[in-house]
Amino acid sequence: MTSNIGECINEKIKIACEFQIIEFLELARKLFGKWNCKNRERASYANTSLASRFEGILQLNTSKSSRLKVSASSEYVYSVYYNGRKYIVCLDRKTCSCGGFQLDEITCQHAIAVPKRKHVVDMKFYCSKYYYPEILSKMYEELTFSMPDKKDWVVPQDGMDEVVLPPKYKRPPERPKKSRHKKSCETVTSSSNCCGRCGYHGHNRCTCNFFPKEE
Repeated sequence: MTSNIGECINEKIKIACEFQIIEFLELARKLFGKWNCKNRERASYANTSLASRFEGILQLNTSKSSRLKVSASSEYVYSVYYNGRKYIVCLDRKTCSCGGFQLDEITCQHAIAVPKRKHVVDMKFYCSKYYYPEILSKMYEELTFSMPDKKDWVVPQDGMDEVVLPPKYKRPPERPKKSRHKKSCETVTSSSNCCGRCGYHGHNRCTCNFFPKEE
């Protein structure tokens, strides 16, 4: 897995890869159960039209839309002008020429300027239903049940009599790698050193500008 979610999971279970299969599955079960319970609680306690994370994105886009100029082309199509550029917004299809509206399925700053022109305050209708707290609660309503203790397991006799043989392959002579191979676009310099704060190459912890400096 190479997506951001996949890399996050791989980083969390990297240590468990050295365990036996039962211990590995138990650690993964506890990890997913913890995340599932945390997300379910966050969705149940939300008192806004969208989940807290997406409500923050919506408020940020709303603040950016205060200085935009809107020109109506039809009942649903509008032209939004910002910083010398023109963006085409279609409320019926929920699209914007910037691509953010249809990609994130949440109103971008250009799309928010159009309903604000009509004195519409609630933008929930223009966002994806998967951002609603009630929908997120249903996504995480399934529980991850704990495994009983080994002494309480009831193993059938067929499983006890089965002989499990080692895999039929020759182990490579080198030590197995614990980290993935990075792409060429992810490596800025030929040095293997990276920043201790953000993890990127090309600078160190003292000169890192990725996070704001602590006062």
